[in-house]
Order: sequence, then C-alpha cells, then structure tokens
Amino acid sequence: MKTNVKEIFGSNVFNEATMKERLPKPAYKKMKATIDAGAELDPEVADIVAHEMKEWAIEKGATHFTHWFQPLTGITAEKHDAFIDPQSDGTTLLRFSGKELIKGEPDASSFPSGGLRATCEARGYTAWDCTSPAFIKETPHFTILCIPTAFCSYKGEALDKKTPLLRSMQALDVQAIRILRLFGNKTAQHVTTSVGPEQEYFLVDKEKYLKRKDLIFTGRTLFGAMPPKGQEMDDHYFGTIPERILGFMEKFNQEMWKLGISAKTQHNEVAPAQHEIAPIYDQNNVATDHNQLVMETAQRVADEVGLKCLLHEKPFAGINGSGKHNNWSMVTDEGENLMDPGKTPHENMQFLLFLAAVIRAVDEHADLLRLSASTPGNDHRLGANEAPPAIISIFLGEQLDDVVEQFVDAGEATSSLEGEEYVSGVHSLPHFKKDATDRNRTSPFAFTGNKFEFRMVGSTQSIADPNIILNTIVAEVLCDMADQLEEAEDFEMALHDMIKKTITDHKRVIFNGDGYSDEWVAEAEKRGLPNIKCMVDAIPALTTSTAISIFEKHGVYTEAELEARAEVMYETYSKTIHIEALTMIDMAKKQIIPSCIKYQTSLADSINTVKATGAAIDTSVQETLMSDVAANIKDAFAALKELEDVTAAAEKMDEGPDQGRYYHDVVFAAMDALRKPADKLEMLVAKEDWPFPSYGDLIFEV
Repeated sequence: MKTNVKEIFGSNVFNEATMKERLPKPAYKKMKATIDAGAELDPEVADIVAHEMKEWAIEKGATHFTHWFQPLTGITAEKHDAFIDPQSDGTTLLRFSGKELIKGEPDASSFPSGGLRATCEARGYTAWDCTSPAFIKETPHFTILCIPTAFCSYKGEALDKKTPLLRSMQALDVQAIRILRLFGNKTAQHVTTSVGPEQEYFLVDKEKYLKRKDLIFTGRTLFGAMPPKGQEMDDHYFGTIPERILGFMEKFNQEMWKLGISAKTQHNEVAPAQHEIAPIYDQNNVATDHNQLVMETAQRVADEVGLKCLLHEKPFAGINGSGKHNNWSMVTDEGENLMDPGKTPHENMQFLLFLAAVIRAVDEHADLLRLSASTPGNDHRLGANEAPPAIISIFLGEQLDDVVEQFVDAGEATSSLEGEEYVSGVHSLPHFKKDATDRNRTSPFAFTGNKFEFRMVGSTQSIADPNIILNTIVAEVLCDMADQLEEAEDFEMALHDMIKKTITDHKRVIFNGDGYSDEWVAEAEKRGLPNIKCMVDAIPALTTSTAISIFEKHGVYTEAELEARAEVMYETYSKTIHIEALTMIDMAKKQIIPSCIKYQTSLADSINTVKATGAAIDTSVQETLMSDVAANIKDAFAALKELEDVTAAAEKMDEGPDQGRYYHDVVFAAMDALRKPADKLEMLVAKEDWPFPSYGDLIFEV
C-alpha cells in the first residue's frame, strides 16, 4: 500500500492546525499569542487546551500522558500518568487539567545534576514548552501523549538541556532585534535560530548484534579485525540502497512524518552499513526535540524489522564514523534569513555585519564550540581524516572570501564573484549557472549558501549543547556591536569601520583549504588557533572566567549550572571508558582467550595425531600457526592483566578532572594494548571457532 504523505504528515501532532480546528476561537487566539509572542497563558485557556488535547489523544488511542523532557543524560525522559480520575462510586472519569498540562513534578534526585541537587532533595519540576507541539508516540504496544517540557530543580536551576537552549534563543533574539532596528527594520518582532540537523547512523543485523557484548554494552565494537574490503572503493556512498534497508527507511519515514518531522533526504553514507537522514529546517527548540525523536524512532523501528541502529560516533575502527551536521541560521518572524547574502553580498551591509559577528564569535570562543562537540565517542572521530579536525576554523567559500579580502586589503568591497555557466560538453544536457562557491567537506564550520554547517557534532549528541553555545557567543558579539553602533554619530561610517575591523581582527579563523592536511595543523598553530584533541582537554572551557561572564550576562547559565555541567561531563567520560574497559575484560576473559586456547588445543591435537601415525608428514605449518596463536594469547593475557589493574586503580580515584585524565591517558591506552593481540588472533583462529561475528559479518551482511 502506498503512503499518502499529505494525509499522515503531522497526524500525531497537536499542532497549530489541530488547535485551530478544536479550540474555541478566543482560546485559540490566546494560545497563539502565547506561542508567537510569549504572552502569559490564562489558566482558563490552559484548561480548555488540556481538555481538547486529552480528547484528541484518546481518539488516537492514548490512555496516558507524559511530560517529555531532556535531562543531562543527553537522552529523553518520561513518566507516564493515566488520564483516569477515580470517583467515589467506583467508576472513573478521564480528565486532564490545565495544571497537569503546564506543570509536572518528577523525581529529580536520580538524574545527573553535577552537585546542583543532593540525593535527598528529590523534588523537580517540568514546565510545558508550548512552542514545541505536543505529540502522540505510537509503538506496537503503547500509545501515549507526550508534552515537551523544560526540567528544573526546586530552587530553579536548569537540570536539562531544553531550559538553557530556550534561554540562549531568547538572548540571541534580543540582540539580533537591536541590530535590525539600527538598519531601520521596525516590524520584525523576533529572530529565531533555524536548525536542520543531518543524522548519520549504522544498521546491522539484530541477531549478529546480540552476539556482541561490546555493541550491547557500549554501542561500539571494542575488538575487530578489518575485513579484506572496507570503504576504500567508495562504492557505498550514494549507492543503491538494499531492499532490507529500504524497508526500514520506508517505515522510519512514515513514523517521522506522523510526528511532523520533515524527513527529506535519505542515502547511503561513506562506510558500509552507514546511512543518513536529513530534515528540513525548523525552529531551534523544535528541531532539537525532533532530532531526539529521530534517534529514538530509528532505534525502535530498526528493532521492529530485525535490525539494530547504531548511533555511536565510531562503532567500527578503520571505517568512517557518524556525525550530526548542525545547519544553523538566523531568521526573523517575517521570514528573512539573516544569513542569506543575496545576489550581491558586497552591497548587503546587514548580512556582512551578521557574518562578521559569527566570524568573531567563532574565533573568540573556539574553545567553547569545540567543547560543544565533545563526547567520548567523538574523540575517536574528530581529526581522523573522516570528520572535521579538532581545530575550529571557518570556510566561507570563494565568493565571500573575495569580499572579505576586499575589505581587508582595500577597506571596502566593490564587487562579488558570480557563478559560472555549467558546460558539460554534451549538447543534450542542460546548461545552468553554478553556485558562486564550492563546498568544503573538511571544514568544521562551513558557510553553505545561507547558513553555517557545524560539522563537528557527534551522532549521539543532543543538538541542544552546540546550539546553546553558538546562540550565546553570537548574542554576545551582537550585543557589543549594538552597544557601539547605537552610540555612533554616523551609523554608516561606524558600520563600515566595524565590519572592516572585525573581519581584519578575526581573519585568522578563516580557512578554505584542506582541513585534513598536516600542513593545516602547522598553519593553525602559527595562527594561534587552539587544537583541543579530546573531551578531557575541552571541558575546562566551560568554567573559564570568560565563559561564566558571557553565560551569566545573557541569562543562559549561572556559574553553578556551568560547574555542574562540567562535573557531569567528567563523570560521563570516566564512566563511559570504565564501562568499555570492563566490557573488554569480560570479552577477553570469557570469550576470546578461552576460544583461542581451545583452537590452540585443536592444533596441538592435530599435530600429535599426525605424528602418532609414524608417517613422515611435515607438521611445520600447524606448529608455526600454534606458535603464533600461543604468542598472541600470551600478549593478550598480559595486556588483560594490565587493563584490570589500571581500571581498578581508576575506579578508586575521586571523580573529576584527574580521574578523567587517567582514564584518557592510562586506561584507554591499556584498552588499545589489549585490542592489538586480540585482533591478530581473530585473523589466526578459524572462523567457526571465533566467539562472535566479525566486522565483515556485521557491515556486509545486513
């Protein structure tokens, strides 16, 4: 049966169209004002909205509702409450009040808080984010009404990712409007950040997945020799999608479309078994909610069709990992994209000012941007000749780079490069005008026509973190610019001088070349650009005096909230590596070494059997093979003991920077030392004797 996309799109969303249809006109108008302008919601209107939302959800088959929120775990959380309201006569009514819609009280004690909350302080609150529509989540066994919410402590500290994201959006809105007023725009009321996150993922067979403890416990393979073929033929990228994967994608798309997620593009990615999904842009907080649903839905649908979706940034060593390209721009409520250069960007002074603000923000706060893309998994990916390097730089492309150079060299820009005519040399193929600039896939922060693509973000991450930082650092620069321009006697002259000075002072962060090259690493060092290579090195950026000052100034984070998040990040890193180390120990002790000893014994039995015949048969091959197996078993066992010792030592350390550093420098190195002989053994031991599926089994037999 063919899918009617128009019919199902948004069918499980209590969106504006649904509200307009179901709410009384006065209630709808007040609700719309709350969403669009932030007007306070009348409690009576909240009751009306709650009632209609409940009726709509029940019609969809829901019996429960949940305040759906995003704690510091990076995933979503939900507590289910039934609509039932028991009566004294033993019957029940189905009710849902405005109070229940607006506020919830979950247990806040067991979520990561970085010391903001003591274990005994359990109370927390969820608050309805009415700018992100409620939705119905359907699974094969359950249907529930989900209400997107923020999550804070009893004392008001943000315990989630949604609250600071909304604060950062508000901060950028305020400062961007100040700039627009200076350019004579008196009608725009709001500037929102528009985001489109591309999501990469792997699909593997579920039965094979369940035979790999490392995939189950950590999301990535901790052991595994490369198969004869990887991605070197470049034949998977954009290749024909296998039927089994297409079946998954069809169901995946349907589920997303029902949730109002504008899934637009799907294709094979570079690595075998790797794929990508990309949506159309949406308001920042809605895009963040949607991306969480994309990850959750992908995993659920894959499981339903006998597959497993791997979101880890580097599930397989030796082939490309997965990222999440965060496409970011600023848009007014009138639909003007402030990152659109127009046909003649050299004349578009408003665009050039906003462009200069982004360039300055990225240069001055590169450490914070690098931090925003830091996860234990992303440490395997960044700078690995498959993803952007760990050095933050900006790609502008030929057209804008030329405009920038004109400002720096001549003090003003008088022309803009135009795209040339595409000529294929084939008469039957169409001629068209090419873009004015190429794309750079090695840049971590690339301008791509009317937006910036932040390509460092890890595939498992909530996009809230990078957007909180991006919104805040740009708001800070716009604030400083507005302060100066508002005091200027000659706006045009001050504007021109500000653009020139900003671009000249921060030109060092612009790089249009190959970000993967060793030459760029050396050049970046000469320019004074930071090269922060791992998560443990990145975390301190969150609590510098500069960071604290900026975040507090714009009301995004308090100093206590920043320190808490740094503590959570150190804890997350250490616990992640600890779980990986324990998993390696378990697999090596219970699977790999016993299987190899068993194989070694079979070789010895073979040699003894042949020699027992008394025949002059050469057994040197078996003896050499047995010797190689024995040597690698010995190396693996020694590395195993070392990993056990250093893991035990790390576990005894106090949580924090020192423990994180020890896990990075010592435990991780010991894990690598164990993997090397184990992967050699995989290439020596007969396939039927190896205890779990190989790389080839996982990525080529889907």
